[in-house]
Amino acid sequence: MSSLLAFLNDPMVTIALHLLGIFIVALLVNRFLGMMTSLLIRPATSQARAEQLRAQHTQALAGVAYGVGSKVVWVIALLTALGQVGISPLPALVVLGLCGIAVGFGAQSLVRDVISGFYIVLEDLFVTGDSVQIGETTGRVELLTLRRTVLRDARGALVTIANGEIRMVANLSRDWSQSFVDIGLAAEIALEKPLAALESAAAELRGDTSWAQTIVDGPRVLGVQSYDRNATVVRLQVRTAPTRQDEVSRELRRRIQIEFQKQGIPLASVLRLELSNPQSLATANPQSASPQ
Repeated sequence: MSSLLAFLNDPMVTIALHLLGIFIVALLVNRFLGMMTSLLIRPATSQARAEQLRAQHTQALAGVAYGVGSKVVWVIALLTALGQVGISPLPALVVLGLCGIAVGFGAQSLVRDVISGFYIVLEDLFVTGDSVQIGETTGRVELLTLRRTVLRDARGALVTIANGEIRMVANLSRDWSQSFVDIGLAAEIALEKPLAALESAAAELRGDTSWAQTIVDGPRVLGVQSYDRNATVVRLQVRTAPTRQDEVSRELRRRIQIEFQKQGIPLASVLRLELSNPQSLATANPQSASPQ
């Protein structure tokens, strides 16, 4: 028993036990960190591409969080171990502090972009494949990382946006999209026949099985949107599957045109004449310029 106590009281053995304890604590903290970061992962609930991408993004985010946290744990364990073997960790702390300050000043925008990327993924604002509007740019998300978002806009151009620059996002690919179709009617005609024709065209599109998977609600006639001496504008509303509103609107306009032509209903026709130089026109035609 005395020999065991003497062995344990040996300074070298004490240092070794302390180092072993630091190593075990670091391992346990890393294991706990892994369990906590795994909570960030959102498993895919279906085989849909958006769900698979969402799961991949959260898994990548959890991997980055675990990697950073694990490095911090091992650095702290190493500094603690230095103190146990008689080496002061103060110089190392000073060096690390200076490096942190230098990196903080030199990479402020990068840190801001990465933090914003974390929020985008954690709050599920959008994923690769979604159609979004970010500021003045509208397009399809081609690539999403913690640092940047790449959109393919209507011109076909790839637009790269730093995540730290994103202040407002409109996701056009969630749940449903909506479109309004305005039809201008001749102001002098009664509305009963045109409204009936619009209802007929809308009902025909609603009942078309080939469009059943695309249309969520409507089309429905909302009524008169505006009225003046030139035209009466009647508005229709339709809700569609995400990003399908344009093609449904085009099909609805086509059917309305066919129905109006079938029933002989006139549309509004306004003739506009712009004079680029009224003075020269009056000089060329003095009779029209002089009073009768």
